[in-house]
Amino acid sequence: METMMIESDKLYAPMISKIVKVEQLTTTEKRFELILPNDHPLGHKPGQFVQVSVFGYGEAPISICSSPTKAPVFELTVRRVGRLTNKLHEMVAGNDLGIRGPYGNGFDVTPFIQKDVLFVCGGIGLAPLKSLIDYTLAKREKFGRLIILYGTKNPQEILFRKEIEEWSQRGDVEFHMTVDRADKDWQGKVGVITTLIPPLQLDSENTMVTVVGPPVMYKYVLLSLKGKRIPDDNIYLSLERRMKCGLGKCGHCQINKCYVCQDGPVFNYRHIRQLEEAI
Repeated sequence: METMMIESDKLYAPMISKIVKVEQLTTTEKRFELILPNDHPLGHKPGQFVQVSVFGYGEAPISICSSPTKAPVFELTVRRVGRLTNKLHEMVAGNDLGIRGPYGNGFDVTPFIQKDVLFVCGGIGLAPLKSLIDYTLAKREKFGRLIILYGTKNPQEILFRKEIEEWSQRGDVEFHMTVDRADKDWQGKVGVITTLIPPLQLDSENTMVTVVGPPVMYKYVLLSLKGKRIPDDNIYLSLERRMKCGLGKCGHCQINKCYVCQDGPVFNYRHIRQLEEAI
C-alpha cells in the first residue's frame, strides 16, 4: 500500500495555522476553516487527516473535511468529547493552532474516474467523506452518478445542513438521508442507514463505494453491498482507530501488522477482508 511521505524535518514539528472561520454545526460539533502561513496549501488528498495541537492541552488526529480544490484554506470538523476538543471549541477566528500532516493514505480517485460513486456516510463519518464528495463535485464531469447516503441517530445530529440542502437540490446528485429515531418535526425517512441501500438500482461492476461511519455500521453495510453484487475491489472503507502519533511509531492504531495511521485510514476492502479485527 502506498504511504504518504513527509519531509523528516516536518514529521514532529507542528506548523502554526490560523483559524479563519468557526461555524457551529450541532451542539457538539464545530467546523473550523484554517490557513497555513503565506497561504501555503496543505497538500492533502481526500480522506487524509492532520494532527491538531493546542499548546498546553495536547494533540489529536482530526480528519480533513474539505476538498484539496479549496486550497489554500482547509476545513476540520471537531466533536467536543474531552479536554483538548473542549478547548478547541472555545477558540475563535484569529486564534492559532498547531498542525502536523497531512498523514495517512486517503482516497485514490483514479479508480473512480468515469465510474458511478456511492457514498455511505454514518454520523460524523460524513466529515471525512465530505472531502471526497466536494472533490467529485468540483470535478463533476469526470464521474458518473453520484449517490450520497447519510444516516444519523436523530435530526439534531445532522451535519453540514447547508451543503445537504445544496446536494438535495442538484440535478446531478442523488441524496438520501435517514435518522434512527425521529422527533415530532421530522418528515424524512426513519431507520438505520442500510435501509437506504436495497431500493437503489446500481450497475454493480461500474459502481465504486466509499464507507465511513461508526465501526458497528461496517459489517451490515458490507452485507447490503454484497446483496447488490458490488465487487470487493470496488469498496473502500476508512477505519476508525485510536491514532496518536500519526507516524506508525506508538502502536495505538495497530491492527496485527497494519498501522491505520500509515497504511490507512482508507483501505480497499479486498486488502483487509481477511485481516482479523479490522471490521
